Amino acid sequence: MKKFLIGCGAASLLLLAGCGSKDTSENVKPKEEPTKSAAGAPAAVDEANAGSITGKVSFAGEKPAMKTISMDATSACARAHTTPQKSQEVVVNDNGTLRNVFVWVKAGLPDKQWTPPTGAVKLDQHGCMYEPHVVGVMANQDIEIVNSDPTNHNIHPLPKENREWNESQPPKGDSKKKSFARQEVMIPVKCNVHPWMRAYIGVVNHPFFAVTGDDGTFTLKGLPPGTYTVEAWHEKYGPKEMQVTVAPKESKTADFDFKG
Repeated sequence: MKKFLIGCGAASLLLLAGCGSKDTSENVKPKEEPTKSAAGAPAAVDEANAGSITGKVSFAGEKPAMKTISMDATSACARAHTTPQKSQEVVVNDNGTLRNVFVWVKAGLPDKQWTPPTGAVKLDQHGCMYEPHVVGVMANQDIEIVNSDPTNHNIHPLPKENREWNESQPPKGDSKKKSFARQEVMIPVKCNVHPWMRAYIGVVNHPFFAVTGDDGTFTLKGLPPGTYTVEAWHEKYGPKEMQVTVAPKESKTADFDFKG
């Protein structure tokens, strides 16, 4: 029976590829093709033997000065802030670490299907800035896009592996639910109304990813024993990789350094 179902699924993929039509409705979640790498049986983590990788992302060199964003063209955006806003391209924390670094297991995991969470990840437009600036999701996991501002926005992801879309969202309007079917690190997101607005979405086929915050640290929990390629991606300084071997129940450290 399993072989029959898999065969039917493959035939359905061929039919979808030839007959799929683009849905331009703003209120309908777009239908996308399943991930290319979906293979093997559903993954089940052996919690008793699972390990973890913990680390920090440090910044070396002179802290760069970020340019001030001019929001004068949209009064609602300018009124949302009491102080001028800075670009989030490089955010160095007080402890010398980097914020907004996407860290993920790039290679080494078993060839399994990892089920995406049922809960959505929130991407807000607040003060005419995307919050959070960098976010991670699993393939086919919902992203809830919210407009908390009293002005119109236009959400425009620019993927290379997934379907591009471009939709407006009215002031404090209903949220949108979107997802990306294929693994892609990273997807830039812009706003066609406010050119300074920028976010990045990391889409992966498994749950082993993290984004550094105000202390520059990350933790990847629940890893099966194995040797992994771990990548740390930054929007200005690019990616860095490291090989890490995790034994059963072991917690390993993997620190990354970026130079300005």
